[in-house]
Amino acid sequence: MGNQLNTLPAIRQTQVFNAPIEKVWSAVATSEGIAVWFMPNDFKPEEGYEFHLEAGPFGKSPCKVTEITPPNRLSFEWGKDWTLTFELVDLKGKTEFTLIHDGWDPEKVTEFGQTHAEVRERMSGGWVGIVQKLSQYIEA
Repeated sequence: MGNQLNTLPAIRQTQVFNAPIEKVWSAVATSEGIAVWFMPNDFKPEEGYEFHLEAGPFGKSPCKVTEITPPNRLSFEWGKDWTLTFELVDLKGKTEFTLIHDGWDPEKVTEFGQTHAEVRERMSGGWVGIVQKLSQYIEA
């Protein structure tokens, strides 16, 4: 496990959407849905499935589905170090959605030579806008 002081906390964004869980699930666990609010991709909702996110200037990021439990949880490896998890809770017509971006390590740098701490700082702010975009898509 190593020294806890040496880990950077996961980024977490939680939001309640005014939409049923099935609608939120299809926005976050289908290739078409993910493409609208996040990145173009060739995702398939199957455990063990390997796919890519098209990260614009950063090229294609390899990903792998590690857990899928419709309509409550999807987890996948993103790039070489990270995991992304979407958790959904049914609130009777509304849905609580939590995005968790984990795997941060102050000792590591990304494929692009940036430290995890630098990227985490930027992504932490970036996810706010991304979840906002998701919200607009779901509640449109």
